Amino acid sequence: MPNHPQAEIAIIGGSGLYEIQGFSESAVVDIDTPYGKPSDVITVGELLDVPVAFLPRHGRGHRVSPTELPFRANIYALKTLGVKQIVSVSAVGSGDVSVVSSDLVVPDQLIDRTRFRDSTFFEGGVVAHITFADPFCPAVSNAIAAGGDGQGIPTHEGATLVVMEGPAFSTRAESEMYRSWGGDLIGMTALPEAKLAREAEMCYGTMAWVTDYDCWHPDHAAVTVDMVVENLIANIANSRIILRQIVPALAQLGPCDCQTALANAIITDKYHISDEARRRLEPIAGKYLNLR
Repeated sequence: MPNHPQAEIAIIGGSGLYEIQGFSESAVVDIDTPYGKPSDVITVGELLDVPVAFLPRHGRGHRVSPTELPFRANIYALKTLGVKQIVSVSAVGSGDVSVVSSDLVVPDQLIDRTRFRDSTFFEGGVVAHITFADPFCPAVSNAIAAGGDGQGIPTHEGATLVVMEGPAFSTRAESEMYRSWGGDLIGMTALPEAKLAREAEMCYGTMAWVTDYDCWHPDHAAVTVDMVVENLIANIANSRIILRQIVPALAQLGPCDCQTALANAIITDKYHISDEARRRLEPIAGKYLNLR
C-alpha cells in the first residue's frame, strides 16, 4: 500500500454533509482497494488540531444510491489510513411519536432488511464470525450523545435502527411492521457499514438525525425527498457543531473491545489461507494471519 497521511478518527458524512466546517484540509487521498474505489476521495486534515479523515458516503453531490454504495471499499480505505473510530452521520425516519424531526438519536441496535449488499471482508477461503450483539461502540455513542446534550439539542440514547434496502421509501405496511418489531428508526445506510467496521476492528457510532415519520403517522404526510431536504438543513448545521465538540473527546478515548473484534473470530486455519487472500486482508486482519 502507498504511504498515506494517517488519522485515527473518521467522519462518514451522510445526506447533506459533504464538508466539515472548520476542517483544515491537508491532503486529498484517492485510494484503490481490492473492492474498488470508495464513494469519493477522502480528505485528511485537522479539526481542532485533531487528525481526521472525512468521507462523504454518497459522494459529493450525492451521486451514489444506498444499494450502490461501495461499503467495503469505504471501510477498507479508512482502515489503510489508520482509522480506529468512525462517527457516521445519517438521516433517518422516526418510528416513535415522541422522536420528532431535527431530534438527534444515538442508536444501540440494528435490524437488517438489506438484500443486495456485500457484508463481509471474509470470503474466498477465509471465514470469520465476529460478535455483533451490540453493533455500536458504547464509547463513541456516549461521546455523540454527550455532544448533543451539551448543545441543548433534543437527544435520545438507545434505539433500534431498521436498515432497509431502498432507494424507495417504505410502504405503509412495511413501516407499521418495523414499528411492531420495535424499530424506532428507519434508515438505509448503517448496514453493512457497521458490520464491516466491526470486522475491521474499528469503533463505530451513528449520529442519526430525524427528518420525517416515514409513512406510518396518520397526522403527517408520507416522507418525500423535499421533506427530507428541508429538515436536513437544520440537522447538518447541528452535526457540524457537535462534531467540533466531540472530536477532541474521541481523541482521548483509550483502547476498546471493538479494536480486538477479530481476536477470536477467524475460524479458518491460517495455514490453509491462500497468499492472495492474505494480501487482500492484510490491512484488515494481517496481524492474525501472519504465519510467523
